[in-house]
Order: sequence, then structure tokens, then C-alpha cells
Amino acid sequence: MTTRIRPLALALGLGLAVAAASPDAGAQRKRAGRAPAAPAQCTDFYAQANADWLQAHPASAPDAAASALAGLAERALQQQRELLEEAMRAPRNEVQKLLGDFWASGLDEAAVEADGSRPIAPLLSRIDAIRRSRDVPAAIAALHQVGIPVAFNFAPDVDLRALDRHIGYFLQGGTGLPDPAFYTRDDADTRALRGRYRGYVRQILALTGTPPARLDADVDAVLEIETAIARKAQPAADLTDPFRTYAPVPVAELARRYRNLQLGAFLGAQGVENDLVSLPDPALFAELDAMVQRVRPEPWQAYLRWRVGDAMAPYLSRSFREASFAFRGQVLAGQPEPPPRWLQVLEAINTAAGPMLGREYAARHMSAEARALALRTAAQVHQAQLAALEHAAWLGPEARAEARAKLQALEIEVGTPRRDLDYTVQPMGRGSFGGNMLIASTWRHREEMRRIGKGNAERRWDMLPQQPALAYDLAQNRLIVTAAVLQPPVFDPADPATVYGAFAALVGNQLTRAVDGRGARVDAGGALRDWWTPAERAAWARLGERLAAQLAAQDSPGVPGAKVDGGRVKDETLADLAGLELAWQAWSAAHPQADQAEHQAFFRAWARLWAQQAGGNVAAGRLAADIHAPGPLRSNVPLANLPAFATVWGCQPGQPMRMPEAGQVRVWR
Repeated sequence: MTTRIRPLALALGLGLAVAAASPDAGAQRKRAGRAPAAPAQCTDFYAQANADWLQAHPASAPDAAASALAGLAERALQQQRELLEEAMRAPRNEVQKLLGDFWASGLDEAAVEADGSRPIAPLLSRIDAIRRSRDVPAAIAALHQVGIPVAFNFAPDVDLRALDRHIGYFLQGGTGLPDPAFYTRDDADTRALRGRYRGYVRQILALTGTPPARLDADVDAVLEIETAIARKAQPAADLTDPFRTYAPVPVAELARRYRNLQLGAFLGAQGVENDLVSLPDPALFAELDAMVQRVRPEPWQAYLRWRVGDAMAPYLSRSFREASFAFRGQVLAGQPEPPPRWLQVLEAINTAAGPMLGREYAARHMSAEARALALRTAAQVHQAQLAALEHAAWLGPEARAEARAKLQALEIEVGTPRRDLDYTVQPMGRGSFGGNMLIASTWRHREEMRRIGKGNAERRWDMLPQQPALAYDLAQNRLIVTAAVLQPPVFDPADPATVYGAFAALVGNQLTRAVDGRGARVDAGGALRDWWTPAERAAWARLGERLAAQLAAQDSPGVPGAKVDGGRVKDETLADLAGLELAWQAWSAAHPQADQAEHQAFFRAWARLWAQQAGGNVAAGRLAADIHAPGPLRSNVPLANLPAFATVWGCQPGQPMRMPEAGQVRVWR
């Protein structure tokens, strides 16, 4: 279907206890002339601030992990579950009625089992009706309409020449393995994977009704079609560059260039009337165009039946689900067992009807007062950043003016997108979970297609309101704060220190992205234009390099003998430091009478965001790949660079949590 995360103080504490108990009088006299030991908050503030959490979440199995933010995500899932349970029992509006029926149909496993493959029977009949080559493009278009992309992908995204609108992007897709290289590499592991994949394709084709006598031929047909697509596709890693996928083409030219694929008719079937699309891989689409004629209808039928069965397998009877999980869950994702049924159903609802659930989630879990406080606090951080521009030493006068204009144009959206959707949906009922999945997926695809066109780029967010998230949207120059993130440990209206020390710091982190090295590639008007000079780029790089040196000197928690990769995590740490600086300025302006205890609570709220435990395997994996510093360093390194922290907590020169002034990195102070 379409879809669019070891405390260090313990050893120190034990060491001090042993020393204090020593009967060696000579040693005591020797220590008398030494400086007193640094207090815990000036040695490892993370461990001191999170002592209770760390005690309640001890390190366990090598593959286990826990964190304060993971706890927030789990709470949001439980809140969604409770909402759906109530919508099932007593819906309060039409959207809740749809959601409640969807939820009930998914939890009724006996009904799902009895339903078998019936939900996809109309789609399979549509495929069986293919008689000639010219029937294939219409079948492809019909499957895209219900949210099952075949042969290729098509989705809205920003027009890089006009960021105020979305256009449709024709992109590679339509294969069942995650990387085109899996179809062409010839090493032993890849051959073994293809063997497992072949078995999975065979299972799904059999479940969709392919006669036993045709199975081998149909499996061959599927793999031949997918291999032909993969041979013309680009490496998966290349698709992360948005400029690589942006190649605007007039729709009229597409219709002439790919007559067999009938792309003009395809767009009409999706309800897209725009005159421009992006198609970055003409060789791939030329191959698809040729395949429409070259490949007989029967192989196309096998391929399309497989794609439907694979896409819908998680939502059908047990035989489909077990086949899908055995390959996609265990072989590809390494999952030992499937999630509980309620979570599977919730994931399905978020995939197909996520914006519906988001609307109801925000109405239930975000009060008007909390939203107003979040908006007000974010605006204060925004103002602190505008003021800080005037003394940012790394910005020259022209870049400072560009940054000011961009920040003045920035918008802040909290809770849900400003523009609601059209919730006109075919009634679902409780009889067929797979049928409801197709109804909801068709609705979501329709709403996605409506994003295409001038003025529709801000139609929705790229995350759901029920997912905890706080992010800067570079294309739309807006800060997005979801409803789900407005709860502890990020946000607590009853605790101003948390609102600033955690939430405001994350806001500052993301607002800095508007004018950092990446943000400087888009100007206030939304044009792609680099408004930094080489001098600004060099100055920003020096800030990162200085932080990288600080980080690289630190032990990596949970990985004995390893140091943190400062180069990999420096950019995110720099954003953390910038956000903390802005949050402190906003807090100081909003609470000028705050006492020492309140100031201390501000910094404690920051450190508590990053509480985490990770088994050895998880810690090693993060060390090798994570772009964020481990929790203890994500807490402590920015704090050690902030003079206000040392002042509030009384940390003295030479103590670990007080970086010497000459070595401090500063972004917005």
C-alpha cells in the first residue's frame, strides 16, 4: 500500500565511596591538599538528572533499548488505541464512525480469516480482464488509484522551481525487493535472497488463485518483469538527492514520448490536471513503454496479481499474513515475531487513514490552552533567534539580512495542518478489514493527488499529528509541531521549565535549520539560491569542527574502548547547542524573576529528553550509523558549552561540565 529511534556517574560514585572508607591515614593527609571533588552535576549532569530513570530502566539484553522519547512514542500509540476503542463503542462523529468500524473489522480475526482473499477479488477480476497489450496501462492506472503502485511510483512533491506548489513525480518502483541491485548481483548471499523471494512470490500467487500448473511459469514471468525494471533503475542510494529526481517535463510531451504507457490517461485517472510533471529516468520509462508491447498479456497478469497480493497480504487472512511476514518481516527486516494484532491494525489505519485518525487524536489530546502555549513559546524562540542574528559572528551583513528576511517569513503550525481534508469516504462497515483497507487507501490516494497544483503544497504535513514530531519544513519555510509531541518529557503546561528547557530547545534546534548551511540554499521567497558566501560556509564548518573535536574525545557509552565519531554527529550536536542557546534566551526574557531552582529545572528538562539505555549490539550499531550523539553526550556537550549552565549549577573551571571559555562553541550568543 502507499505509505508515504551506561550511566557514567556510578563508577565515579563507587570510587569516591571506596576512598572515603580507606583507613590509610597517610593517603588522607595526601588528599588534604587536593581540590575538592567536583559535584555530580558538574561531572556528568546527564547521569545526575536522569538517576531515577536510569535506575528504573537498567541495561538489559544486547539487542534491547529504551529511551525517554521512545516512551513518548509508545504512549502516543496507546492513546491512539484508546481513541479507536472508544470510536468503536460510541463514535461521536462521522469520521469516528469510519475509524471505529475500521478498527473493529481489523480486530475481528475470525471475520478476517473467513474473508480470505475476497477483498482483492474485484482487483484480480480487473487484471483477468486484460486481453491485449493496450489493456495493461489502464489496469496499472486502476491499481494506482486504490493505493497499490505497480510498474512505477507516482506521488506529489514540491516543484523545486516553485516551492509554493506540488507536481507529480514519476519515479522508479514496481519491484518487490528493496534495491534494484538485488536483481542483478551474483554473490552467494544475493542468490540466496532471490531464492527466498522466489518462494514468497510463489506463495502469494498460489493464494491469489493461480492454478498449480501455471505457478512456475507465472513466478518466472514476475521475476523477468521485475528484473527488466531493475536493470533500468537507479541505485537506491541515488534517490536520496531531491535534485536527482527533479526533471520537469510537460505532460503533453509525455503523452507523445510514451504512447504505449498512456501516461496522459494515467494522470487523468488519478485526477491530476497539472501541465507539468517530473520524470527523471527516461530510459526506465522507455523500457516500460516497450514492455507494454513486448510482454504478452499473460505475464503482465501474473505480475499484477503478485503486486496486488503482496501489497494486501498484511491485511488479509492468516495464510497471506504469515507468508508476508516470513519474508518481509523476518528475512528483510530481521524481526523475530510479528507485532501484536492491535498494533498491526493500528499501523494499517495509519497507513491508509492516518489523517483521519490525526484529526480525532488532536481534538482529544491537544487542548486549546496547550496549543496556545506552544505557539507562544515557539514565537518567543523565533524572536530570540531574530535578535541573536544581530550578533552572530559567523554571519556577514548580507547573509544576516537574508537570514532576517527568511525568519520573518517563517510560519509556525501546531497540532494539525492548517488546511483540512475532504472526508467524503465510502462507508466502511465492520464486515471486511481488507475491504476497508482498500476504501481508506483509495481515499488517501485521492487526497494525495489533490496536493498537486499551485497553492496546494502546504495541504498537509509529511508526518501525522498523532506521531510525536517537531520539524522544520525547508520547502514551505514553516515549523511543524504535531499534537502528539505536546506531552512529557517534551512539553508540560504545568511545568514552565519543561516547556522551555525541552520544547523550546527543540524548537530552537529546528528553527536554526532555516538559516544553517542547508537552509541557506533556499531564500525567503522560496527560490533555490545559495545566499551564503564561502566565508559563511567556512565559519559554519569551523563551528562544527570544534564541536567534532570535543565529541571525538568522549567515550561511546555501551561500547568499551570506542570513541564517538565526532565528524558524523557534529551537525546534529551543533543544532542542539543552537537550540539550547535560543531556549535559554527565550526563558530568561519570559521569566526574568525565576529563582535558582527554576533555572536548574530548565537544564534538568533538557537532560531528561535524552535519557536512554541500549544493549551492546544496539549501542554498537548506533556508533556506526547514528547521526546523533549518544544520550549522555547529547545532553552534556551542549550544556558544557553554555556559560549559563555553569553559573546556575556552580561548576568551577576545570570541571567536566564547564568548558573553558576559549574552547566554547557559540552559535546564537
